[in-house]
Amino acid sequence: MFMDCLIAFLVGGGICVIGQVLIDYTKLTPARILVTYVVAGVILTAIGVYEPFVEFAGAGATVPLTGFGYSLANGVKEAVDQYGIIGALSGGLTATAAGITAAIFSGFIMAIFFKSDAKK
Repeated sequence: MFMDCLIAFLVGGGICVIGQVLIDYTKLTPARILVTYVVAGVILTAIGVYEPFVEFAGAGATVPLTGFGYSLANGVKEAVDQYGIIGALSGGLTATAAGITAAIFSGFIMAIFFKSDAKK
């Protein structure tokens, strides 16, 4: 179990380091980097590269935003197999609904307790 945690930590940390390097040394905005991570997760899943990576790294590969793209792609694939082409429209949202709901709910709770200010 210790090795599983260590591998997840190192892989997840490596993914985050790549993002930080992109922020520090390119003119890409953080939002574009986040979108790139999600799209990369979808593309890597579609070509069959991300699944073995997830089996190796576990949460280290599924928790970062590339894992969100992985979940979207798997949801679409399963829904298309089950419902046909209409599954391409609903499968990604169905597969990631819990994560999206948790993010919205957490944001709402934080908005209740904290006052936001514009950056100066």
